[in-house]
Amino acid sequence: AIAAPSTIHHPPSTIHMITLRKLEPTDIPFLYQWENDALSWPNSDNHNPLSQQDLRAYIESTTGDIYRDGQLRMVICQEGAAIGCIDLYDLDARNRKAGVGIYIAPAFRKQGAAGEALKQIEDYAFDFLHLRQVYAFTAVKNTDAVHLFEKAGYLPSARLTAWTLESDAILWQKVRL
Repeated sequence: AIAAPSTIHHPPSTIHMITLRKLEPTDIPFLYQWENDALSWPNSDNHNPLSQQDLRAYIESTTGDIYRDGQLRMVICQEGAAIGCIDLYDLDARNRKAGVGIYIAPAFRKQGAAGEALKQIEDYAFDFLHLRQVYAFTAVKNTDAVHLFEKAGYLPSARLTAWTLESDAILWQKVRL
């Protein structure tokens, strides 16, 4: 099995350097804040609050090996400070695909960090893990996410009617054969 590197680093393509790193126990305070941001729940699969103990147990149980865990969560850092998370999830090793999800703290949105983090996780997924496809689901109403995936070159593959109580959803795919 292949473990994720502890840090993914690329030269900056935006004003501020973005790096991705593995979760650490010291991340619990801001993970607690982000996971319990109820305003973001309609755009995610989270539907209830998480405790700090829930987050501690998750960090302790994850190995950092996407093949063992089926997922990989990385912290998005800007100039060393945590500003969000990006996940590869639902790894399908046989068909070489995984979902991607991203969260940027409200104070850091619309500054290019999401696009840079997405590019870095794609490079890891395609070049290191040798996946053929990454995909994402976005609420149609989440115009920021729709714009992010359009700009990143994802193709809208399906519109999922009444996918959530709040909105239809779009399935986005990026394929490298």
